[in-house]
Amino acid sequence: MVISTLTNSVSKPNFILNQGLKPKPISSLTLKPTIYCSSDSNGGLSQAITVAKREVFTLGLGILTSAMVIGAPLEANATRIEYYATVGEPPCELNYAKSGLGYCDVSPGFGDNAPLGELINIHYTARFADGTVFDSSYKRGRYLTMRIGVGKVIKGLDQGIGGGEGVAPMAVGGRRKLQIPPALAYGPEPAGCFGGECNIPANATLTYDINFVGVYK
Repeated sequence: MVISTLTNSVSKPNFILNQGLKPKPISSLTLKPTIYCSSDSNGGLSQAITVAKREVFTLGLGILTSAMVIGAPLEANATRIEYYATVGEPPCELNYAKSGLGYCDVSPGFGDNAPLGELINIHYTARFADGTVFDSSYKRGRYLTMRIGVGKVIKGLDQGIGGGEGVAPMAVGGRRKLQIPPALAYGPEPAGCFGGECNIPANATLTYDINFVGVYK
C-alpha cells in the first residue's frame, strides 16, 4: 500500500501504498511520489501515469499528506472523486485541543492504544463541513492500513488517532469523531486537483468518523 535506470520500457511508480486486508509492511513512504519512465511511441508514459492515478484513488484522497496529494503525477483528464451518502456516527460533543483539533469519542474502545510509528488498520468516512462525503474506506469495502505518528497522513489524523497535546490516543475498537481545521489538514491551497478541478478546496475544515480496527500484525 524501484527504479534504478531509465529504459525504453514502462516503469512503475516509485512509491508503495498500504491498504487492504493483507498489506505489506514498509519502513517508509515517499511523500512526493515521482514516476521515472521514457516517453515512447507505445504510450508508456500515459500508462505509467494511469497506474499512479489508480494508486492515489485506492489509498483515499482524504488521508494523504498534502505533499502526496499535490505531488502525485495524475492525468489531466482524471475524474473527480465520486460524492455519495453514508450514515455517520452518532453525534457527540466535541472537545478542542490547543492545536484547534476537535474530537470526541463515540465509543472509547477496549484494546491497546494506537502505537506511534506502527501500522494500524482503520475504517473512516471523511466529510466537508457541510456534511458532504468526499472519501470513505467503507465505499471501497476495505479498511485502510497506514502508519500513524510519523507524518504520512495529515496532521489532524496523526494527533486525532495517535494522541498528543491533551488528546488521548485511540484504543483498538474505539470510534472517534474528528473536526480538523485547515492548518491540520491541507491548509490554504486546494488539494486533489485533476483536470482543472479540485476535490478539496482551500482552507477546508474536514470531519472524520474513525473506527480503529486494530494494530497491523
